[in-house]
Amino acid sequence: MKKNEVDVLLVGGGIMSATLGVLLTKLNPKLNICLVEQLTDVALESSDALNNAGTGHAGYCELNYTPELNNRTVDIQRALSINANFETSLQLWASLVALGALPAAQHFINKTPHLSFVWGHANVEFLRQRFLQLKQHHLFKRMQFSEDWAQLNTWMPLIMQDRDPQTRYAATCVSHGADVDFGALTKHMVAYLKKQANFTLLTATKVTQLKQTDQQWRVKLQNTESKKTKTLKAHFVFLGAGGASLPLLQKTGLPESKGYGGFPVSGQWLICKNPEMIKQHSTKVYGKADVDAPPMSVPHLDTRMINGKPALLFGPFAGFTTKFLKTGSNLDLAKSVKTSNLKAMIGVGKQHTDLTKYLMKEATQTHQQRMDALRTFLPNANNDDWELAQAGQRVQIIKQCEENWGKLEFGTETVCAQDGSLAALLGASPGASVSVQAMIDVVERCLTKQPGLLGEDWQARLKELIPAYGESLIDDADLLQKIRSHTHETLGLF
Repeated sequence: MKKNEVDVLLVGGGIMSATLGVLLTKLNPKLNICLVEQLTDVALESSDALNNAGTGHAGYCELNYTPELNNRTVDIQRALSINANFETSLQLWASLVALGALPAAQHFINKTPHLSFVWGHANVEFLRQRFLQLKQHHLFKRMQFSEDWAQLNTWMPLIMQDRDPQTRYAATCVSHGADVDFGALTKHMVAYLKKQANFTLLTATKVTQLKQTDQQWRVKLQNTESKKTKTLKAHFVFLGAGGASLPLLQKTGLPESKGYGGFPVSGQWLICKNPEMIKQHSTKVYGKADVDAPPMSVPHLDTRMINGKPALLFGPFAGFTTKFLKTGSNLDLAKSVKTSNLKAMIGVGKQHTDLTKYLMKEATQTHQQRMDALRTFLPNANNDDWELAQAGQRVQIIKQCEENWGKLEFGTETVCAQDGSLAALLGASPGASVSVQAMIDVVERCLTKQPGLLGEDWQARLKELIPAYGESLIDDADLLQKIRSHTHETLGLF
């Protein structure tokens, strides 16, 4: 390999780049890989523990993944897909633990029951219908439902304290849910990559230019401290920089980048300071989002393991922002507006004025107002036991739409160059939880088009890491049982 030339350039030091780097290292150990991060260390933005939900999103408790239809049935397809994709993540993590590429599982993942909790007749009936439909599928076979006060008190004693006995309550529970410290996981993955002879990590380094020439990408880099610049040539570039992926994608000038815009949303948590209260809650409990609230604002009270210590968080509270990163600029949104996406962004702006007003209202809430929201989960919550902390930034996807000019999407999407030489990951939830499947998609859609980057036996190698690769956990109940038996035991989720 020539000086200043790499096979693969990963931009952004988060869970996505780390996952792709590990996968490619396992599929072809000879690959020369460079990871670039503009901050002083990896996992400081969206992958940092406080900047995301820390939930292993599997559709067990997230009610926004199962919308209610007009005929009072529930659409469970997205929940099935997310659940199967999370199982793919678990397979890779279990394999890496077994191989010694990751430390013991408790350093990044811990068994934490996932609950959905609602009150009021209409919400209880919705949750019951959701349960009845999900329970029929083998992916959700172990889900439980109850309206019984004694059972609810067993599942979540802190939440059931001092509640009105005349109100109707219900919850579902999946005992093998997971709490994931994606910041710790990212750092462990990068630590493994740093041990590889063909891997280079460049921190405090930002991408200032991307230009495709001679079937390669010329990427101009600048050190944010010394201001020195250098140019790398890369056969494949992955933009996994969270909110910064959109501006970077726009720099490429690729036809595939046209029309995309971003809608930034900030977040905040209430964090418990009372050690005795933290000890009383050991689950993740999700409720229903307010009308017009974005999906990332689904309220939840959950126990977390952050840097090896238990924590109790409530939120997130959404906010209005023009930054694309927590460490970004207030000009990020304005700079992202181009002639190619202006129409789509205007369309979304017209359609979602209520959402903008909601976010601005959320951002100006007082501590008392946030505590009142918490008391819907914890009726006896004490103001002095909780403090506010800033969560991460999310940039939701704006796409062109003929009917309304533009549409706002709340998922995760990979944009790939037609020749497979570049991929950019846009969007948010479920994000980190489905990082492995997202990066497998990048391998299949892009790396397979790059001669010599993947060995002839890459599929066999991938199946060793992810035993269900090429098969469907949604369709095959026996395969799911076999897979879960291994992964859940290895990761301590039983």
